[in-house]
Amino acid sequence: MKTFAERFRVSDATRICDVGGTTQNWGYIPEKPQVTICNINIKDEERGRFIFRRADGTKLPFENDSFDIAFSNSVIEHVGDWERQKAFAEEMRRISKNYYVQTPNRWFFVEPHFIAPGIHLLPRSLYRRLIPFFSAWFWIHRPPREEVDSVFEEIRLLDRDEVRTLFPDAEIVEETFLGMTKSFIAIRKADDRA
Repeated sequence: MKTFAERFRVSDATRICDVGGTTQNWGYIPEKPQVTICNINIKDEERGRFIFRRADGTKLPFENDSFDIAFSNSVIEHVGDWERQKAFAEEMRRISKNYYVQTPNRWFFVEPHFIAPGIHLLPRSLYRRLIPFFSAWFWIHRPPREEVDSVFEEIRLLDRDEVRTLFPDAEIVEETFLGMTKSFIAIRKADDRA
């Protein structure tokens, strides 16, 4: 978050839309920007510098360029199929000329949601069947089958080419771990924050 804040020159006056996020990330930086948090499982309310809006990231209830920065961290892979991912990307680009969208790399050796090495690279039917045996998430949380199925069905990881297609006007930054690309960040700075 510190790198994000420095790169975008975030200040207390910065208006940010965090799509799919929570207040937690915003406590990691000294600046106190005005943050609108959009999520499908919250109620509309205001708390200090935070505004909460129940909203779907593929159909945000804001005018064009309503924010200084659109921000999303590991959300786009949860919105559904390719068409919904395209709609999500279009909304991020519509609500602000500046955006920061992070997503895990499909080809990283560990599936980040289930915390399981390699199973996401297998055919989907086999991948699903192996979750109870190879997933640290499964062993720690012991979720019911319905929850496993729900999480499994909502995840569609992206590769570099797909991220580039979704965000053609962005710089694509690779986050690495042990020399391998673990995630991508689509960054667009279109104003004097650059």
